[in-house]
Amino acid sequence: MTTQSTSSTTLQTTPLFTTDYAIYINHTDAGGIVYHANHLVFFENCRRDWFTKLNLSGYFLQTDDGQIQHFVVSQAQLQYRKAILLDERINVRIDKVELKPASIIFYQSIHRKPSAPQATNDNDTLLSSAKIVIACVQNQLNPTQNDKNSKNTPTAPMKPVRVPKDLHQVIKQAIDQQGPDL
Repeated sequence: MTTQSTSSTTLQTTPLFTTDYAIYINHTDAGGIVYHANHLVFFENCRRDWFTKLNLSGYFLQTDDGQIQHFVVSQAQLQYRKAILLDERINVRIDKVELKPASIIFYQSIHRKPSAPQATNDNDTLLSSAKIVIACVQNQLNPTQNDKNSKNTPTAPMKPVRVPKDLHQVIKQAIDQQGPDL
């Protein structure tokens, strides 16, 4: 069970999904501290691992008419709290998910993994947290006539679409069954 502290209260929540990663030299700078951008990589890997656990085929989906739909990060808000160091093990979590018609909002966190199995929760230090919005989009395979005639306006190769019904149902079910074994 995760414990998150706020200014005057302590909230207990069970993550929707959790997974561990080892920190290797390629994740760090010369001082052995994980690059700030790699926090985003760990959050992304965790979301992908959760999708795999849900038996979803990843971020790319093909519609019945051959169109390609996928997810892109449209917003990321991160808060760095403590450094992640070389040779540590971290626990990356999906703490909460909000399902919107055309996007999914992930609340995620990275925690220091206790070094000994019998270690107390005091070693379960919050290292960073994030709110990441992924939007569902569809590739535009055929540009419109207006796009062809417009020389100065860059064309958008994708357009926002609703989260596919089957995917929406699988994620909704996982959220509704929130528990440590997901």
